[in-house]
Amino acid sequence: MPVYEYMCDACGPFTDLRPMAECDDPQLCPSCETSSPRVILTAPNFSCMPASQRNAHATNEKSRNAPMTVGEYKAKHAPGCSCCSGIKKPARLQTRTKSGAKGFPTARPWMISH
Repeated sequence: MPVYEYMCDACGPFTDLRPMAECDDPQLCPSCETSSPRVILTAPNFSCMPASQRNAHATNEKSRNAPMTVGEYKAKHAPGCSCCSGIKKPARLQTRTKSGAKGFPTARPWMISH
């Protein structure tokens, strides 16, 4: 059963464990026994969610009030950053001669490496 939050006008907030079918019903305050409506005071608990989704939710929540500036974003992410896209950059094709000289045939074939 989930835990729901309620707000008593006289005593303040309190929580109660109730069935989901009764989620919108008011609950009696444990102190003064007045009927109190359900409120949402805290964020839901995402402990069962995968870490990548939890991080995405945290980033969205943080950026809702104060999004990153362009300078802050560029400081965290270099051009071609693979952390956000999930796509890994392919390894650069590299060749070596018998003498140990490196060559990059796909990068700029008109240039001679030294």
